[in-house]
Amino acid sequence: MGISLDGLASGLDTTALIGSIMQVETIPQTLLKNKSADIQTMVSALQGLNGKVAALATQATTAAKPGALDLYSATSSSDKVAVTTTAAARGGSIDFQVTKLAQTQVTVTPKVNAVVGWPYTTMTIRSGGVDYTIEPLGTNLDDVVTAVNAKGAGVTATKVDVGGGDFRLQFTATKSGSAGAFTITDPGSTFSDIKAPQDAELVLWPTSPADLQATIKSSTNTFTDLLPGVSVTAQEVSTPVTVTVARDDAGITKMASGLVDGVNGIFAFVASRTAVSTTTNTSGTTTSAGLFAGDSTVRSVNQDILSAASLPVGTPPRSPSEIGISITKTGTMEFDATKFGAALAADPAGTAAKVQEIAGRIATAANAASDKFTGTLTTTITGQQSEVSDLANRISDWDTRLASRQATLKSTYSALEVAMSNMKAQQSWLTSQLAGLSSGSGK
Repeated sequence: MGISLDGLASGLDTTALIGSIMQVETIPQTLLKNKSADIQTMVSALQGLNGKVAALATQATTAAKPGALDLYSATSSSDKVAVTTTAAARGGSIDFQVTKLAQTQVTVTPKVNAVVGWPYTTMTIRSGGVDYTIEPLGTNLDDVVTAVNAKGAGVTATKVDVGGGDFRLQFTATKSGSAGAFTITDPGSTFSDIKAPQDAELVLWPTSPADLQATIKSSTNTFTDLLPGVSVTAQEVSTPVTVTVARDDAGITKMASGLVDGVNGIFAFVASRTAVSTTTNTSGTTTSAGLFAGDSTVRSVNQDILSAASLPVGTPPRSPSEIGISITKTGTMEFDATKFGAALAADPAGTAAKVQEIAGRIATAANAASDKFTGTLTTTITGQQSEVSDLANRISDWDTRLASRQATLKSTYSALEVAMSNMKAQQSWLTSQLAGLSSGSGK
């Protein structure tokens, strides 16, 4: 640390003087820092918008895919039979009766005394058409259980205490129905089935003559693709059940309204960062505009999405308002569920086609803005991030420049103080010499 000569000879507050000069010198750097902060704030806002637009692009792309609005739901006349659908489901119905539920095989051994232990050294389990030989087996029952469970033979073993120091080994199939059936052979031992393997069964058209009925089996209680894209799961043996598959108007409406909500989410995000606000206080009235105010890229993205959602659809072109999708006076979109439902009921295919056309246009506009390589928002963000990086380098250069300037000022003022101190010393010497001359001439 250098020696400070603050005001030693001059009486000046050189530290304050240097501080004032440096405040002026740092103004350019401060302006750069403020600019960098403003750009980073803008980048953050643009990234938020880009994320929402990308999500809208994904949503719209999904809705625009062929068959995306071919939605069907299924209902069961019995709460003991659950029904699920996939995209392959189509309208229709089927009558059936569940006559059997799937059952998992459970087999037990005779009693085995814990003291005597397991009397055999090998065991063969046949499961899924494969023989699994387990050997050697020790007399310890726990070791037998461990060996069986480690074999992966489609069977699990459990030691069951039946009292009096006796145990039984219980073997349970890992799969239900005939798919999990197994046999166990062991020299001199007889195994008993507590529960035999059983497939679930249902009879189609149970109220029709016997020669028209058909029986279907399943190793589980689920019958997959009983109808195309429709699976049923039985919970208990039932009386005749009717499963009905119909167009899922609620699901189609939800997809269409969700698309409008996604568009409005973009508009709301932009509007909240574009609005001009006025603040009044004792100092007067201040007006400030939002981050996006005047930004041509954001304005263009907003307009492209609005046009995609509101322009005419179909052949001949018709207004989307005919199916309940309309533009409001404030420049947002509105979804009328009642009007959409009526249009869907009157012309299901035509209404779905119009929604998909709108979705396709929105997907195109949103992808053009948010594509991670070529999107207009993406490239704008990249450009501004590059500018922030350049500003950071310039700010760093200013740190070096200002440090050098401050060192120069300190050196200059220190030299000034030394010079003035020397001059004062010379002045004192001259004054004393003159005083001596005056005193000598007087004598």
